[in-house]
Amino acid sequence: MASFQPVFSSMVLLALATAILFISPAFSTSRNAIMKDQKVQKTTGFQVTLKHVDSGTNLTKFERLLRAMKRGRQRLHRLSDMALAQSDPNLKSVVHPGNGEFLMQLSIGTPLTEYLAILDTGSDLIWTQCKPCQQCFDQATPIFDPNKSSSFSTLSCSSSLCEALPMSSCGADSCEYLYTYGDYSSTQGVMAAETFTFGEVSVPNVAFGCGEDNEGSGFSQGAGLVGLGRGPLSLVSQLKEPKFSYCLTSIDDSNTSTLLMGSWATINSSDTASSRTTALVVNPSQPSFYYLSLEGITVGDTRLPIKKSTFALNDDGSGGMIIDSGTTITYLQESAFDLVKKEFTSQVKLPVDTSGSTGLDLCFTLPPDTKDIEVPKLVFHFTGADVDFPAENYIIADSSVGVACLAMGSSTGMSIFGNVQQQNYLLLHDLQKDTLSFIPTQCNQL
Repeated sequence: MASFQPVFSSMVLLALATAILFISPAFSTSRNAIMKDQKVQKTTGFQVTLKHVDSGTNLTKFERLLRAMKRGRQRLHRLSDMALAQSDPNLKSVVHPGNGEFLMQLSIGTPLTEYLAILDTGSDLIWTQCKPCQQCFDQATPIFDPNKSSSFSTLSCSSSLCEALPMSSCGADSCEYLYTYGDYSSTQGVMAAETFTFGEVSVPNVAFGCGEDNEGSGFSQGAGLVGLGRGPLSLVSQLKEPKFSYCLTSIDDSNTSTLLMGSWATINSSDTASSRTTALVVNPSQPSFYYLSLEGITVGDTRLPIKKSTFALNDDGSGGMIIDSGTTITYLQESAFDLVKKEFTSQVKLPVDTSGSTGLDLCFTLPPDTKDIEVPKLVFHFTGADVDFPAENYIIADSSVGVACLAMGSSTGMSIFGNVQQQNYLLLHDLQKDTLSFIPTQCNQL
């Protein structure tokens, strides 16, 4: 059976995917925001760099990968439970995905207070820890003190964004919120409006949660969270920008990744030929998530016999596939993953590793002193877009451990397109056209 067989160089094999992205925080040159009548208006766009939550640690690349996969599995369960809670009327608990793999640096208030926030495309609320803290976790930057900011104001209970919260109450005519996550983490406090600064762009009156009671182990990498979902509370919705994109550097790259908003997120004319565009699907049960229509998968020259309905979004809101920056590897519905696993086992001419030491579902044993390996191509057939991934986006190899693994896993119900598969693509979200574009990009050059 013929197959496309990319060959890893010796240097890539030694480093490939034994860690998630190395990213360091830094502001980049940005454009000015346009404001009017003290309401959040469209910005002309800006660029912010991202860091991975495990950067700067003494962990090996492979240890970082395993840590990220552990978080990814927990996130998968939260996302699946969230969809289940909406589709089953007997389940009433409100859960949100939370956590994530990347941090963005921004500033709040007047004068500016810098902090790192978890970037989350799977939720909406923007929040940070605030004084006076009844219960706060340790964070590297100072906790925001609203009494020291001249631009801080609380939201009234009648505000539309207060009404958009899943749980809120009214105290002294101020909107109070409780936002819970599937692992029982939560943030609770008062909803407020404040000036947020992204690089050189200052945007007044961004609504956010000023959290005075914040509990859970998943937030300690940052000082809060920035939701980039499709709901009204998210940064994307509040900025009234129909476009945003992000570009994640290679897993063996120490450079920063990038988030681009507004006009900075557009495709250059030179990128048009190589880009692939598919529709974003709206799930009424989970309107904040970015759903994709995956119709099939090809391994090597073999189009797998996966039923088109396998990845379909069901009428009750279950199933489907979302694209998520906060999940490390891609999780496919179990029957589809089994076919992918079987075909890779057949086409990769290496013995299967049965030790289970990596936590990945399919690994191959590397012969001693291996410098090159051949793997079949992998193509995801989205509606209107066939995306042919480079090998480093789905094969994880480490000669010191002696394995090469498929960077995917199985799930029941919801499927998730993870960030390893997204690396070195500019992922352009156009919410006016309801499309997502995959643009091959050297993300370390943005």
